Amino acid sequence: MLAALPLLACLAGNMTLAFGPWFVRLADVGPVASAFWRIALAVPVLIALSHIGQRRPFAAAPGLWLVLAFSGVAFAADLAAWHLGILRTTLANATLFGNSATLMFPIYGFLVARAWPSRSQGTALALAALGAALLLGRSYSLSPKNLAGDLLCLLAGTLYTVYFIMMARAREAMAPLPALAMSSLGSALPLLAFAWLIGETIWPNHWGILFGLAMASQVVGQGLMIYAIGHLSPLVVGIALLSQPIVAGAVGWFVYDERLGWPDFLGALLVAVALVLVRRGPVASNAGNTKSEAEGIR
Repeated sequence: MLAALPLLACLAGNMTLAFGPWFVRLADVGPVASAFWRIALAVPVLIALSHIGQRRPFAAAPGLWLVLAFSGVAFAADLAAWHLGILRTTLANATLFGNSATLMFPIYGFLVARAWPSRSQGTALALAALGAALLLGRSYSLSPKNLAGDLLCLLAGTLYTVYFIMMARAREAMAPLPALAMSSLGSALPLLAFAWLIGETIWPNHWGILFGLAMASQVVGQGLMIYAIGHLSPLVVGIALLSQPIVAGAVGWFVYDERLGWPDFLGALLVAVALVLVRRGPVASNAGNTKSEAEGIR
């Protein structure tokens, strides 16, 4: 039973993270404001959890202020773009494209290593490109607004890759939870400022949805993944990751009648296969160790 705990945690973490876009739609504040509250409500919990089992969890932070601040700003821009995109596309597409950093980060690894991808890695990237084209084409044929949402979520995935790279550097000197807590602190103010500048409703009338978003996306979901990713192989984590867009797509279908056609299923399958293949390659371990990948998962 104990041997199965990491896999159960990984599946539970992915399923929890998949409900994040639904919380964003249900919130009675603007999408960027909901991102701010996701961070603001989660930071005290993350700081408290960081002290469990560690006497000085933030001892290394002073030497990493610039890295943590930059990662916080990158994460804020990522969340702003992603939450805006969630309201303009399907939940399944938002989840797939918003997590595209899992494909973009290996490309960064190729550039750093100055090496061509292996056959399986090249196949993964080609499948991902074809799958993304199918999903984008299907979205535009249904509604131009979906295309705008897909592109916003792809932008979020790109920004998330920048955050991923910076967090990998921070993880060289800090444990995952303290690093996550400090970078989250750097995200709160930019999100609040942007939400105010674009005139969003910031103060909620109902706190339950926002508290659920913070706990599900920023504490429980990532917390379970941080635990699981240190015990499972990248292949297992990649397969488990497939449950996230499946759950998000099911929520979108049943709650919002976002019905999926065969191009959606085929595109999602190609992206899913690409995620599995690319996580099997050695580049992920060259660009950052397995544990550091915990910051690259929503």
